[in-house]
Amino acid sequence: MSFVNKIAFHLSVSILSRYAALIACVALTCIGLLTMPYWEHAWMLALGTGLLSLIGARDLIQNSHAVLRNYPIIGHIRYLVETIRPEIRQYLLEADDDALPFSRSQRSLIYARAKGEQSDKPFGTLMDVYATGYEFIGHSTRPMPESDPSEFRVVIGNEQCSQPYAASIFNISAMSFGSLSANAIAALNRGAHLGAFAHDTGEGGISPYHREHGGDLIWEIGSGYFGCRNTDGKFSPERFAVNAKLPQVKMIEIKLSQGAKPGHGGILPAAKVTPEIAETRGVELGIDCVSPSRHSVFTTPIEMMEFIASLRKLSGGKPVGFKLCVGHPWEFMGLVKAMLQTKIVPDFIVVDGGEGGTGAAPVEFSDHLGTPLREGLLFVHNTLTGAGLRDKVKIGASGKIVGAFDIARVLALGADWANSARGFMFAIGCIQSRSCHTNKCPTGVATQDALRQRALVVPDKAERVAGFHRSTVKALAQMLAAAGLDRPDELGPHHIVRRISATESRLFSQLHYFVEPGEIVNNAAGLSDFYKTSWDMARADSFDALRA
Repeated sequence: MSFVNKIAFHLSVSILSRYAALIACVALTCIGLLTMPYWEHAWMLALGTGLLSLIGARDLIQNSHAVLRNYPIIGHIRYLVETIRPEIRQYLLEADDDALPFSRSQRSLIYARAKGEQSDKPFGTLMDVYATGYEFIGHSTRPMPESDPSEFRVVIGNEQCSQPYAASIFNISAMSFGSLSANAIAALNRGAHLGAFAHDTGEGGISPYHREHGGDLIWEIGSGYFGCRNTDGKFSPERFAVNAKLPQVKMIEIKLSQGAKPGHGGILPAAKVTPEIAETRGVELGIDCVSPSRHSVFTTPIEMMEFIASLRKLSGGKPVGFKLCVGHPWEFMGLVKAMLQTKIVPDFIVVDGGEGGTGAAPVEFSDHLGTPLREGLLFVHNTLTGAGLRDKVKIGASGKIVGAFDIARVLALGADWANSARGFMFAIGCIQSRSCHTNKCPTGVATQDALRQRALVVPDKAERVAGFHRSTVKALAQMLAAAGLDRPDELGPHHIVRRISATESRLFSQLHYFVEPGEIVNNAAGLSDFYKTSWDMARADSFDALRA
């Protein structure tokens, strides 16, 4: 065979292989049409392969997908496999410790605890205890009797608050109605009521599903002021007061930023704004529901403290605080300077980590914006301690917290309590399909599709929410007892150990820098350059930094 003939042969084989499916469908269509008089089922063959032939012809002439132009009909298999890739990976390929973002072992633990099933594991740990980054709690040679986990509560509210709230050590983090389905919100709130812990509303306002079962609420107010806004989107004191004085609302939380997308507003597309969502948020139907990237009611740290004071008054003296993912250190320190200058001190601060979750966010924001929880938490704790305010402000922590050790770790770094969002989502059936932004959640958790959310049965899932909380807090009580401790507030950085190499481990108290009370305001000689420089840059009258 000549060279030219060889090239022609290989080209023919290549073309035939690429178009084999289309050629076969056309041929079978012709056969079906020709055999209709002789074979009663021939029309079925002709119809089926004819439709596939039309799809193949369309693939050849369309301009959007190169794969389909080169591989008509069979190219669709690629897109089908890509569509179900997360499910294939999760159920067939994923290892137990692949955290994407939560590992199979973490999810399995939550599912078991939520259902009240045995969560103990045989044969020893599957973790590499000599891997860098492995962490553990040191145990005591004289363990304590296990404490009653129902007593693990934190009183939130300083002397400026007349209605303090005794919160559980473990609560549901902020997730809005609109982001989650009505059934999901109802199940979470009913579970919170059954387990006597708090449910953060998220910035989407207080919906009927938050109120239906009477669970304690932390009302989060974001930059859209949903549920307390005028028609122009500005804050309405009158509307705020109506909701804030509801007995079910225990605390008010101003959202400055969210860990998964700090500094980024949000848009709920008009198509997803149902009449119920519009009524709950106080927005119009038929238009996008926009959360601005920053608040309009205050522009400086001092104005923010004044806003906190006004919310406290309008709510009848309930605890008021704020949530943030730490960004520029001088901005948070500016807030602390404003506290000292105005003598208005929030009752609590919730620190959200950059590893936190969201229904949808730009990849760059999720991956590369915002301080991770541990650094942010330690910074907030240290700043309040160094300013002499730590005893007046309680600190909550949220960001990939699903187990008892996760709670213990943030308590050791300065938190007073922990929140979890995705942990409780797993408890009500989330399978980590990562389709929250598509309105096609397969388990009815993160969708407004009435038929899809019908799969989520509220009474059953509410029991699982309460069960997950109960089992997790009990596990914390057992860990504390093994460490020789009675209460969560006895846990300190010297109780947690981190491996820093194959041959070395360090206590958290050795790894992390802790500021002594009053060190920052007194400009103590031993204060680190980072805290000293950041404090000097901070200002109470502006979020901008002072320059030397």
